[in-house]
Amino acid sequence: MRSRTRGLAVEPTGSGDQDSQAVQRSSNRQTVDMLISKLPMQTNPQFPSTPYPLGVFYLLVTFVNTFVSGCPKSCRCTGKNGLIVVHCASRNLESIPSDLPEDTVSLLLASNRITRIPSQAFKGLPRLREVDLSRNAIESVDAGAFRGVSERLRMLDLSHNRIRAVPKEAFARLTAKIRLSNNPWHCECALQEVLRELRLDPDTVNEVSCHSAVQEEYAGRPVIQVLDSGINFCNFHHKTTDVAMFITMFGWFAMVIAYIIYYVRHNQEDAKRHLEYLKSLPSTSQITKDFDTVSTVL
Repeated sequence: MRSRTRGLAVEPTGSGDQDSQAVQRSSNRQTVDMLISKLPMQTNPQFPSTPYPLGVFYLLVTFVNTFVSGCPKSCRCTGKNGLIVVHCASRNLESIPSDLPEDTVSLLLASNRITRIPSQAFKGLPRLREVDLSRNAIESVDAGAFRGVSERLRMLDLSHNRIRAVPKEAFARLTAKIRLSNNPWHCECALQEVLRELRLDPDTVNEVSCHSAVQEEYAGRPVIQVLDSGINFCNFHHKTTDVAMFITMFGWFAMVIAYIIYYVRHNQEDAKRHLEYLKSLPSTSQITKDFDTVSTVL
């Protein structure tokens, strides 16, 4: 498995860093000069021909230089030709920085302690092409996590995290090459539908495995291998739903039958008691015979 993606943004080293920093400082100085030129010229009242001490000017330059660069405090930014690579790997970050430079083209956040990718996490980064979030502790990805950058992103690395499932909407219109290997995926219909729409990295696709599944026999096997064998997790879902409906219908049917049986037996007992009562009454012929006997005696 490749340890680092070979994408658009590659971390400059050696003299490249110095050149990039020089370009950034030059750009910052030009911005400072523009801001200073717009300020009214102030002088020392005691010496009208002498401006305020040079130290004040350098203090202003330092402040504006920090402000203009816009690099997150815990990260390091390098760049060239206006394209910025933000290096935030192994900084013990617990969330994705929100104060990223607008011209960021590559965001490297590997080996941190990030647990969640919130909605619009990369908002305001129109040039973003690469995001590396590998080797974190990510458990959830919001539905709108990549909203605003999904069509321009070219590489997304989410490998070596704790992701079990993702909403289908999270990767909507995403055309980037994606790494999802070494996550504890739960193989079911929802995951199958998500993977169907993605462009998985071919170098790591066989490392996307089922940690658990709707059918335990598929746990531990590569997802693509299972799907290529003709298994359809959505069929299991439908079968489970059908069985549940059948059990529910059978339950209602059994209740109706039980009620009918109870009703019939109860009516039979009532009818039997009524019949016994009628039998206990003297018959009409017996009453007539007794009346005749009394008349004869009289």
